Amino acid sequence: MSRPYHVAVIGLGAMGMGAARSCLRAGLATYGVDLSAKAREQLQSAGATAVVDDARPLAETLDAVLLLVVNAAQVRQILFGDSGLAAHLKPGTGVMVSSTIAADDAAALARELTALGLLMLDAPVSGGAVKAESGEMTVMAAGCDEAFERLQPVLDAVAGKVYRVGSEPGQGSTVKIIHQLLAGVHIAVAAEAMALASRADISLDLMYDVVTHAAGNSWMFENRMARVLTGDYQARSAVDIFVKDLNLVADTARDLHFPLPLASTALNMFLAASNAGYGKEDDSAVIKIFDGITLPNSEGTA
Repeated sequence: MSRPYHVAVIGLGAMGMGAARSCLRAGLATYGVDLSAKAREQLQSAGATAVVDDARPLAETLDAVLLLVVNAAQVRQILFGDSGLAAHLKPGTGVMVSSTIAADDAAALARELTALGLLMLDAPVSGGAVKAESGEMTVMAAGCDEAFERLQPVLDAVAGKVYRVGSEPGQGSTVKIIHQLLAGVHIAVAAEAMALASRADISLDLMYDVVTHAAGNSWMFENRMARVLTGDYQARSAVDIFVKDLNLVADTARDLHFPLPLASTALNMFLAASNAGYGKEDDSAVIKIFDGITLPNSEGTA
């Protein structure tokens, strides 16, 4: 009987928890790594091989590491900080970096991991918590053939669709950043439309029903404005995540000397929401920047 495939999922937020559960369902020996005891207990009860707050003691066992943390600084701290994991992993271990980070950061991480004999996929993901939970995320991956081969069991477990963007780490991150331009603008304009409906005394339930059955609909409108209708701003993806992601969009455009008027406006809307104290709320809370409207189950934003 062949040895099971061992993977550590680092970062058990909405996406990471779903990815870890998908790995479990696929029959992989799955370890959960997170600073949150609550998140660790949740994955342990789902059948994880082990849950820890530090992956280093597991390093020699692992075939792969999947990182789903917030930003490049966290990825770097986990891999190369004072308690860095990378130096403890055995050569040939696959490292799948699925956080949304700058292309330059992805390329730099790949160079440093390669120097240690490790195989990195620059593999950001999309699909939200529901797709993560069902193992149907969209993965935009770049890396060498060996990295794809080593991480195939993880890709099979977590992805409904894998786009092999290229062989150079950074290419996957660039595709994800361009995707985030659309995602951020869609949320911002959805909020703007619903705010206008509120100001015009149109029922938001009616407006939502019309849009979701008409040509103006988008996945983000349907998903995020449903939260506005119930006043549920518990973060799945926070306002400050889109401050980060749309800044990555802006940085990419600046490097390419390319104008992005709509993305710039959306970034300023999320910045305004963060500045007003909504940064840790769900990104749909960007609607709260509009004055003179009343929102469901809310005090309004006057």
